[in-house]
Amino acid sequence: MEKTIKSNVIYKGKILRLNCDDVLASNGEKVKREIIHHNGGVCVLAFYNNKIPLVKQYRYSYQEEMYELPAGKLEKGENSYDAGIRELEEEVGLKADSLTSLGVMYPSCGYTNEKIYLYKANDVKQSKQHLDADEDITVNYFSIDEILQMIDSGEIKDAKTICLMLKYLRTIQ
Repeated sequence: MEKTIKSNVIYKGKILRLNCDDVLASNGEKVKREIIHHNGGVCVLAFYNNKIPLVKQYRYSYQEEMYELPAGKLEKGENSYDAGIRELEEEVGLKADSLTSLGVMYPSCGYTNEKIYLYKANDVKQSKQHLDADEDITVNYFSIDEILQMIDSGEIKDAKTICLMLKYLRTIQ
């Protein structure tokens, strides 16, 4: 177990806070721990006409377009269930009557406390897309087999998408 000696905020932005904390390691050594604090996010698997919507969008951090399941960050104080309902409609224009939790994933436990809550959407109906001003998203629909082929080929690299697909497939086996 490690103990925080002093927490030092290096940067505070709209969606994250970066700390470089002074920590007492379990072996008694004083060390630094760089941690990105994040409100968390959601990822939603939905079926519409027996197909799964994936969003394709440019990700600046990787300098490439990526296929992902609909997802987004939690607003301050927002619960993950409500965020899942909201993000599905905003990004792909589908409205779910309810969500089923398929767990939570930690995308990179070495340097961030971000948690991504994984959901399957139930009783999905067509609605209207409500993109944020800075979002440029294309929605495409794929079968489970097509998505698995895209994962196997490396066309889908997004961890939350891969994780949620695995969690879903394990629930139907």
